[in-house]
Amino acid sequence: MPTKKPKFRLFSAVLATVCIILVADAVAPTAAIGNSQYLCWIIMILGFFIPYALISAELGTQYPSEGGMYTWVKKALGKKWAGRVAWFYWVNFPLWIASLADLATTLIMAAFGIEVTLVTALLIQVGYIILVTVLGSLRISQSAWVANLGAIVKSLILAGIGFIGIYVFIKNGTANPINSWHDFVPLLAEGGGIDWTGISFISLIIFNMLGFEVVGTFVDDMDNPKKQIPQAIILGGILIALFYILPSFGIGVAVPVEEIATNSGLLDSYQILLETVGLSAGAISAIVTVVACLFLYTLVANISSWQFGVYSVTAYAAKDGIFPKSWTKTNKDGVPYVVSIWTSIVAAVLAVAGIILAYCFPEAEELSNMFWAFFDLSLFCLLIGYIPMFFAFMKLHKKGIQDKKGYWIKGSGVKIALMGIIPVVMLVISLFFTLIPEFDLEVILENKTLIISSLVCVIIGEILVFNASKKDERRKALRRANKR
Repeated sequence: MPTKKPKFRLFSAVLATVCIILVADAVAPTAAIGNSQYLCWIIMILGFFIPYALISAELGTQYPSEGGMYTWVKKALGKKWAGRVAWFYWVNFPLWIASLADLATTLIMAAFGIEVTLVTALLIQVGYIILVTVLGSLRISQSAWVANLGAIVKSLILAGIGFIGIYVFIKNGTANPINSWHDFVPLLAEGGGIDWTGISFISLIIFNMLGFEVVGTFVDDMDNPKKQIPQAIILGGILIALFYILPSFGIGVAVPVEEIATNSGLLDSYQILLETVGLSAGAISAIVTVVACLFLYTLVANISSWQFGVYSVTAYAAKDGIFPKSWTKTNKDGVPYVVSIWTSIVAAVLAVAGIILAYCFPEAEELSNMFWAFFDLSLFCLLIGYIPMFFAFMKLHKKGIQDKKGYWIKGSGVKIALMGIIPVVMLVISLFFTLIPEFDLEVILENKTLIISSLVCVIIGEILVFNASKKDERRKALRRANKR
């Protein structure tokens, strides 16, 4: 471990929070919900976002640790549940990296109007993975400029499309007109009845809110973590909510819901909105190209800001035997570099395999958009990994204040229980409808790849936890034998 580490202040902590949680690539899919997204956002902010943010602030300051969520769950629920959390927390990451590598290729094609060859696609995606791997060897305080710039760039891109959308809305109206109050209500079908497909979008909104617990792993890089963590979470949370709703509105003004491309919707919306404003073709092309390049940078900043938190959690789990012991090794700055290397290898294998399969089987619809193939599985693994954290919070909160200078949620036992249970209910519902978006056998069969791959991930996690438990039992038996 280094003898002296650079620190980052509240400004950087807020920007890091924004960079971690504000995910530009998830805005277009959220906009695809339609006008009912606004009520969805209100419900999710009140029922999930606020409790989750406050819980993360309490756990991060009452139980500060670079092990983050793994440490909290282990203290409350034991090593087995912590191991499950660590597995899902880690396995989602190479899947997410692979999905963003694919999105990077899509952005380059959309920005420059080109079709890439198999070799070019491989070079782009592997190059992206190598770049984020290099940045993953740095502590958050050392790469703070990446997160800071990423937060600023994301805010500019998303605010830009939001404000242009407001202008176009005032001038020309919207591509998704409001026919009645029913349009604002999730789950209501146009002709009456229930539209179950709408509830599947809950997982996307929750995904857009995740990452506050990562800030809790930055305790050793902050000047005053007890004060900075709650402040960063609160200030960052306000900015994040604003910068999600603004661009979603802008995209909704520009593109009919059924035509929103979930991987290139942001660029498409810029193109349409700028055409509506009346700019020349040359100006529009230049602006869209610049936005695409900035968007590409945010894909790097996204991963860079998450890496230290994910790798720290994984390294803590490796110490307990969940992952290989070599994954505990750190470089001179205290960063678990072996975890970083293996994560990147897995991401590269997934990305390369996806490219080759898509080129070999162009008629296969599931392979035509590898971004969603990887992202959906990543989403499932990430969401399921958060459930134990809320139960851990309810149990640890009963122990009382551990640090008087840390953040503490005041209130009755009923309030604390609701803060823990309501987010869990939302997570369970979102997980179910991610796997089964409609109660229709044909739709379920179409989603079979995601269902099977999710089941495989669960089984692998149970095997890892079982093996670690057996190793602990053997060590305990050996110690008892030696005492005799």
